[in-house]
Amino acid sequence: MSGSQARLQAIANVTNYEPTEGLLNFTENPTSELFGSNVFSMTQMEQRLPKEVFASLQKTIQKGERLDSSIADIVANVMKDWAIEKGATHYAHVFYPLTGSTAEKHDSFLVPDGQGSAILEFSGENLIQGEPDGSSFPSGGIRATFEARGYTTWDVTSPAHILENPNGTTLCIPTAFVSWTGESLDKKTPLLRSMQAINLQAQRVLALFGHSKEDDFIAPTAGAEQEYFLVDRNFYFMRSDLLTAGRTLFGAKPPKGQEFDDHYFGAIPERVLACMLETERELFKLGVPVKTRHNEVAPGQYEIAPVFEAANIATDHQQLTTHVLRQVAAKYGMACLTHEKPFAELNGSGKHLNWSLGSKKHKNLLNPGKTPHDNKQFLVFCTAVIRAVHKYAGLLRASIASAGNDLRLGGHEAPPAIISIFLGDQLTDIFEQIKNSGEATSSRPTGFLDTGANVLPNLPRHSGDRNRTSPFAFTGNRFEFRAVGSNQTIAGPLVVMNTIVAESLDFMATKLEEAQADSVDFETAVTKLLKEVITDHEAVIFNGDGYTQEWIDEAQRRGLPNFPKAIDALPEITKPESIALFEKYEVLSKRELHSRQEVYLEQYCMSVQVERALTIEMAKTQIFPAAIRYQNELAQTCANLKMIGYEFDTNTLDRITHYVKELQDSIATLEQIDIKGEPSLEQAKHACQTVVPANLAVRKWADLLEGEVADDLWPLPTYQEMLFIR
Repeated sequence: MSGSQARLQAIANVTNYEPTEGLLNFTENPTSELFGSNVFSMTQMEQRLPKEVFASLQKTIQKGERLDSSIADIVANVMKDWAIEKGATHYAHVFYPLTGSTAEKHDSFLVPDGQGSAILEFSGENLIQGEPDGSSFPSGGIRATFEARGYTTWDVTSPAHILENPNGTTLCIPTAFVSWTGESLDKKTPLLRSMQAINLQAQRVLALFGHSKEDDFIAPTAGAEQEYFLVDRNFYFMRSDLLTAGRTLFGAKPPKGQEFDDHYFGAIPERVLACMLETERELFKLGVPVKTRHNEVAPGQYEIAPVFEAANIATDHQQLTTHVLRQVAAKYGMACLTHEKPFAELNGSGKHLNWSLGSKKHKNLLNPGKTPHDNKQFLVFCTAVIRAVHKYAGLLRASIASAGNDLRLGGHEAPPAIISIFLGDQLTDIFEQIKNSGEATSSRPTGFLDTGANVLPNLPRHSGDRNRTSPFAFTGNRFEFRAVGSNQTIAGPLVVMNTIVAESLDFMATKLEEAQADSVDFETAVTKLLKEVITDHEAVIFNGDGYTQEWIDEAQRRGLPNFPKAIDALPEITKPESIALFEKYEVLSKRELHSRQEVYLEQYCMSVQVERALTIEMAKTQIFPAAIRYQNELAQTCANLKMIGYEFDTNTLDRITHYVKELQDSIATLEQIDIKGEPSLEQAKHACQTVVPANLAVRKWADLLEGEVADDLWPLPTYQEMLFIR
């Protein structure tokens, strides 16, 4: 079967798809009973562990105290019994290497007893420490290939869970991953360190407001809104670019895209909704608090969003969410795409990272209350974030830098690469009052909205609008970092956000402690500090349209950094001030920072290199053959007409011949360009400035040919087919 015949058969397979009935029976387990059923939760621990062991674990989980290793054997035995009740035969230490993906090493509970039989065993040592081979994970020079030893270590603050499979289940234990020398080889370790740092500084600020330092752990909280595409697997497997690179490297714009805005929040197609329902059900069992589902802007694009959790648990759950999305989509004959820009000319996907700070006792420290101008504690924490974002905007931009995210940032579908903060009318007015007069005396009222129809109730009206063009927006009781890429783990941005805010809270606490030592009235000291910080850092506040050229010009006048591409931003990681910041708060060492920069540069180069190779292969073996077959058909038609004396127009043949020639030339140019040598900034710049444009040159002519070549000859599923055939 030819490529074009296979494509047409794929279309038939999609249109003949019949959803499997009876996959789920939601009457068997109500959602409330289902939630967390596969999680070794605090409730399970309290029910199964001795009181003194549970109390010890509570201190670690809720107050951040060091884990008492002496209780590990007891916990391990109880955890094993619980897992075996759930059908588990193996356990796995789950960790997040610098690839940004999930890694896991599985071991059996079964241990031979030396007498021809076996016992089920799981010790405290097995629970606390694993020893995966670290030689094949990226380390950025921290260890050589022959230095293979690495350790996984139990993250007790993130609950263990059961991963189900048709042939059995596995106990999954969230862990950190470090080298033999104790340096971080993963995303989890610096995240936990950053949470420790921000807790320490937040406690200092709260103590100044009269709270006891014995209060519970102040944790950054997070919730990641995950955008993704779903395409039929018949099409997916026919596109080697989707299969290998995660995005289409070729594809002409369809006659209809997202111009009508009819997909956003539209009715969810039946097969997609069935997939969503099962995805949510599986996530509920894993304790992932998914809350929202809806159609996104682009055709074939959707979103799933959870409620807030502690940052490290939210990170683990976000990784689980993408895993389950892909797994369940396959059951419904679909492939889940989380690349930032799977389809050119259509909106790409982001991961809006909602961030706040709080604890069970203090609740949300970024909740302004009904009269935020009087809420000095909130204003101090909010101002600390403003200062942090302004001072370390480059680091924030670097935390979301990747080849994939370069394809969406700065367009009219995603925030600009310039980091700014949207505060809204109410908070902007309060900070203007503080800056101008030294004291805020009022807050803009919220009020109600009259819809004009008597049958409709009056709606509570917020004090300010929302700004979807802002990369870092205050949205009522949290900040939303909207520039994170959909294919990224949220750990990296969280590490940066936690650390820079810790530094700002340190600054605020030190200033207030000094004023206290000088017997300055506390209210006076707070007001003076707020005015000083806002005056120094108001340049980062922007409530307007971030998509305009006027904002780019204005941002430059304000001195805000603008890093359009990943290669512009990544050097921020190893600037002296960045190294000083992370080392001061013991989040990342100089060596760890340099290793991360090297890994990210390597990943950038490898992404571009893979796309280069795919572009050449697909253009030469699929697109070019289809084009010359059509060219031959046209030429033969012209020859036949000439033989019988008819006049004919060669415009189409001339156009196809021109496109084919340009395609050949652009392929030849791309073949001469390569990415060689060890990963470096120079190599990444070469990839960005030379290879990427050469890839696009090949695509230009291929996409023009797609609009000309006979449909029955074209070998690749088109955008129109992939996005609109349900």
